[in-house]
Amino acid sequence: MNFIKRAFLNIKEKKGRSILLLLVMSAILLFVLSGIIIQNAAKSAIATAKESSNATVTLTANREQAFKNIRKSKSKSTTLSLPSVSIATAKKIAKSSYVKSYNVTNSTTVNAKSFTAIKTSSSSQSGPSMGGNNKSQSSSGDITLSGVSSTSTVLSSSSAKLVSGRGLTVSDANTNNVVIEKELAKDNSLKVGSTIKVKDTDDKVRTLKVVGIYKASSTASSGGMGQSDPGNTIYTSAQYVNKVKGTTGKAESVTFIMNNPAKASAFIKQAKKLISTSKFSLTTDDSTYQSLLTPLNNVKSFANKIVWLVTIAGTIILALIVILMIRERRYEIGVLLSMGEKRWKVISQFFTEMFVVLIFSTIIAVIGGGFVGNYMSKELVSQSSSTTTSTMTVSSGQSQGGTPTQGGMPNGGGATQQGQNTGSQQSSLSNLEVSVDLMSILELFGFGLVIILIAILAGTVNVLRLEPKKILIL
Repeated sequence: MNFIKRAFLNIKEKKGRSILLLLVMSAILLFVLSGIIIQNAAKSAIATAKESSNATVTLTANREQAFKNIRKSKSKSTTLSLPSVSIATAKKIAKSSYVKSYNVTNSTTVNAKSFTAIKTSSSSQSGPSMGGNNKSQSSSGDITLSGVSSTSTVLSSSSAKLVSGRGLTVSDANTNNVVIEKELAKDNSLKVGSTIKVKDTDDKVRTLKVVGIYKASSTASSGGMGQSDPGNTIYTSAQYVNKVKGTTGKAESVTFIMNNPAKASAFIKQAKKLISTSKFSLTTDDSTYQSLLTPLNNVKSFANKIVWLVTIAGTIILALIVILMIRERRYEIGVLLSMGEKRWKVISQFFTEMFVVLIFSTIIAVIGGGFVGNYMSKELVSQSSSTTTSTMTVSSGQSQGGTPTQGGMPNGGGATQQGQNTGSQQSSLSNLEVSVDLMSILELFGFGLVIILIAILAGTVNVLRLEPKKILIL
């Protein structure tokens, strides 16, 4: 009788023992599978975070170096002379394989001519509220023309989004197409297709065509000068802003959107070869990616620990059961060896018995793994999210010291960024997709094979090293 047939007969005759092994193996594999699918879900979420976090590197004039130059010259003047970024150089840098896209930023101020800028006032202001025709601000302009390569980045966040018409693209370069704010459009009865007129600092009247309307999160969030109101920002092409300013091929800053946030440092090292680091600086903003990465890595790490702890514990438990099973079957082993059965066939019989149990245990684990994994992932996500949010809140509170801005108001940017990061983090974690796929099943089956192989070897090594006579008299 071959060892495979003996294995099936033994499983059939020893139903109680077979059921016990089935239950133990199913429990072990159930938790191993839960860990595997949570781990895979976290890996997938991290990959998605890399693509969607829009980590950026911004090229701007090196203000710190400019201040150092003023101090070295011992000049009484504190006027900064900041160099403009060359758009041609920016295009060369953007050819890097690390860059997904880039956005050129330029700005200037103009005065509203055929329409009225949004008026803002606060209790701290004295005198009349400031609008489009107020002379006190005519020198600086009551409308901000913000020049960009594309509005896809600046109008895709919680702070501003497109609500009507279309955004600007690279094809709008050197055109007079603009995107205006919803409240500004409403106050002046403007719509997509309307034309507006502005007057630049040289008193030259320019005609702009409205191709899109965006909505800012709050059009009255800042007091002070009219142009500081978010609703008074009009987006146009960076090239058109250069035309208004009387410059060519220049920009205030260039923002490069990374393919992979983790490669930002490598990109900066590469980009520095094309610029003068004494005049320009490169700064990274991957706060959104980092805020997503921390809890996801925590979940991934915990899931990895679950897999290994359950595997080790399961191997030990199963080995103890197999050892007890082997001790009960000493007589059977002794007889088989006395009849000339090879030792490897005896081990193969035990392996076959456990292999059959493994197959049914895997089926049970696959059926229940999705439910258990989903429940465990929610608990892990909840704990990790709470811990990370608390840490971010404490860090934000410590870092905010009422730093004044140019307008003299406390800087609340840190709180806003922290809120956006927390929102992105919760959104990513809540979308943690836990599912059982073919690779997870194969990985689980591989773990199961290793577990039963180690358990059988540990259980049979002490018995099978003896001679048949000694086994029978034990």
